[in-house]
Amino acid sequence: MERGAAAALGCALRSPSPSPSPAPQWRPLFRCPRRDPPVPPRPLVPPARLFRHLDMKKGQSRNSLKTFSSSGHSGVRQNYDDLVNDKLLIDCGEDQDCVLGGVVALGKFDALHIGHRELAMHASKAGTPFLLSFVGMAEVLGWTYRPPIVAQCDRKRVLSSWAPYCRNVVPLEYQVEFSKVRSLSPRQFVERLSKDLRIKGVVAGENYRFGYKASGDAAELVKLCEEFGLSAFIVRSVMDTAKRSHNGVAATINSSDKGQVSSSRVRHALAIGDMEYVSELLGRKHRLVLMVNQNCLHERKRIVLPNSCMLNMPPVEGLYENCDLVNGGYVGPCRVIINSDTIVIEMKDENSLSPNPIQEVRQLGIEFG
Repeated sequence: MERGAAAALGCALRSPSPSPSPAPQWRPLFRCPRRDPPVPPRPLVPPARLFRHLDMKKGQSRNSLKTFSSSGHSGVRQNYDDLVNDKLLIDCGEDQDCVLGGVVALGKFDALHIGHRELAMHASKAGTPFLLSFVGMAEVLGWTYRPPIVAQCDRKRVLSSWAPYCRNVVPLEYQVEFSKVRSLSPRQFVERLSKDLRIKGVVAGENYRFGYKASGDAAELVKLCEEFGLSAFIVRSVMDTAKRSHNGVAATINSSDKGQVSSSRVRHALAIGDMEYVSELLGRKHRLVLMVNQNCLHERKRIVLPNSCMLNMPPVEGLYENCDLVNGGYVGPCRVIINSDTIVIEMKDENSLSPNPIQEVRQLGIEFG
């Protein structure tokens, strides 16, 4: 693969792929008694059209049998399954053109807090903002499982709420399997963004780390993007101006904490049950999503669910007033009691619940005031 890259991608044209050369017909050394003609050997590589890449220098498509493996080394793919498995975006099509010519914001985006929203806002200045999220890190790195801050089924709703900050455009999110990029050096990672996804630029926070063992920083990202003809926008961290403390002691989040809004701060705020603080960090109320099943109990104006119904991280055990129940639409105000086994929703207006609310919906949401 060529090392050079040009920034303009929108006018790139794809030329038709040449037909693959016919497979050689092998003559058998011994004549077999059967009359069927011998089957020609299967080609070692699939048709060249399956490996279409963009020549970034000339702005034209070219055919190549050279691809990148998950470890970052170039080589020849031997079957179609390998090609599919090596795709960078796991929720995009075969051509991987979901972010073609766009600017992508880089990060984990697990909390979708106001710092993440700031990245999307800067990406929107160049068109549709794209978020490139890295998933599967806990499994690969052996981290202890933690429930997500935002339920997977609720992410589109949250991103839709960002449209007013992003020039009235809803950010689109695509996911990268962390195991596919973990071994890439910083240079190999940027090269894959340039040549595989054919983007024109990136947005990242000033503390962003990337590449094998997080060896690359924001300064190196700018340098490598310039080398590959990409724009790079480094955004200053959104600072936590609330500076909350618990029992008079300021929180020590982690060794890299410099007072910026972070997912770790959101988790800390949930762990101490400070929902006002959580709302300030997220820029919205925290929504706990519950999957309704046969173990849910409805008693007039009260709903009782086992904790196993929760799809994302709840606040610490306790009583929470001034909550709202939603089920696709607004149901009504409620108070919530979370204990070690169950979560109890007590409606403030018993008429706000339909006769059989559990049977009518598959999911309930609690927004904490």
